[in-house]
Amino acid sequence: MVSKDKKQELKYNEPWIMQRADPYVIKAQDGFYYFTASIPTYDRIALRRAHTLAELPQAEEVTIWKKHEKGPMGDHIWAPELHFVMGKWYIYFGAGDAENKWNLRPYVLECQGNDLLHDPWVEKGIPARAQGDEFSFTSFSLDGTVFENHGKWFYIWAEKIGTGKMISNLYIAEMVSPYALGTAQVMLTTPDYDWERVGYWVDEGPAVIKRNGRIFVTFSSSETGIAYCIGMLTADENADLLDPRCWEKSRYPVLQSDPEKGIYGPGHNSFTTDEDGNDIMVYHARTETEIIGDPLYNPNRHAMLMPVGWGEDGAPVFNFSR
Repeated sequence: MVSKDKKQELKYNEPWIMQRADPYVIKAQDGFYYFTASIPTYDRIALRRAHTLAELPQAEEVTIWKKHEKGPMGDHIWAPELHFVMGKWYIYFGAGDAENKWNLRPYVLECQGNDLLHDPWVEKGIPARAQGDEFSFTSFSLDGTVFENHGKWFYIWAEKIGTGKMISNLYIAEMVSPYALGTAQVMLTTPDYDWERVGYWVDEGPAVIKRNGRIFVTFSSSETGIAYCIGMLTADENADLLDPRCWEKSRYPVLQSDPEKGIYGPGHNSFTTDEDGNDIMVYHARTETEIIGDPLYNPNRHAMLMPVGWGEDGAPVFNFSR
């Protein structure tokens, strides 16, 4: 781990942690920043920690869990997120079966202590559905994230539906425990616009930031190459968050490829704050347009950082020039 006394300059909108897609950063009560992400081999979950964001790239990466050799959680270990929920630490992630890597479902790990790098993690399985919910997690499901609002916890995830062309939508439900839903799923968004339908019809990778009495959910759309981009949903914090009519979707992406900046396919972000309390978007992107092979298996999606601005309307502003 890098010394706290070694101050490093933080750079924005350029590769920060190399070959780490779906990056997630959280600043914990112990004063450390924790980082996790999809690893190109899709076979494990690892954490690193440091006193500052600038120190995370050099911090030791510790594997805290490995895929199963057979059965569920045996392949495609994707998009882990670290959250402190109802008094304990949890990791939410997606995984396929060893025999069928596309049989993706969301899973939960629970830490048995507060030393996240060394205490044991216990598998809690797929989040339990609420009574009467016949649909959640019955098909391709991933990218679960959680957030708290007015004492209630909510789970947002992506799930594909369809008998022909599969469509990835975002759903929300209230939680009764860190690994159980208390309400049936409600669809927040489906790919309506052309920028959500390049290659595949996809809304996925939700991330939550709250400010100015509102809740903002960014999400990623289209295939994972240079067309990948970020849209946003907005709701009042006092609204019924399980009523889809209370959410407004941006008409256009709030962040997309910028050839002038050499940043392509920005997506699957998370939010944190820097040491001074300023809001920071953590996202992945590419620095080239020529992608060798399937974009999903090309490792050159790098974690990057961007300061989050706030407009006069109270909404976040994402700008590569910052």
